[in-house]
Amino acid sequence: MTTPSAPFTPEQPAAPAKKGSALLKKVGGVVIAIVLAVAVKLGLPYLTGDAPVHAKAGECVTVTGPDNDPKVDTTDCSSGKADLFKVVKVIDNTFDVNQCGDQLSALAQQLDSDKFVLCLEEVAAK
Repeated sequence: MTTPSAPFTPEQPAAPAKKGSALLKKVGGVVIAIVLAVAVKLGLPYLTGDAPVHAKAGECVTVTGPDNDPKVDTTDCSSGKADLFKVVKVIDNTFDVNQCGDQLSALAQQLDSDKFVLCLEEVAAK
């Protein structure tokens, strides 16, 4: 007795690689890298709270850190915190701290393309 031969089954051809999918992954990766780079460059200071504060006249701010890189945060005027200042006026489009006069402290800041000077009056600690 002879064993019958196996039925003929043609080999299935391999599915062709999807070229569009690979291209989409590459383009997507580049776009994500660009978005992350821009976010880090422009957005990181805002996320970490290190962005300059463009306070308005009448608001209070605390100023901490070294003179060459001060950190400014808005706060309640009645907080009694150390290094508390009231913003007397804001002078836009300049870094000229002399425009605040001799009686006020001045702090030049830049927020994006805006440059300005905060003229500050110290608030006595409580």
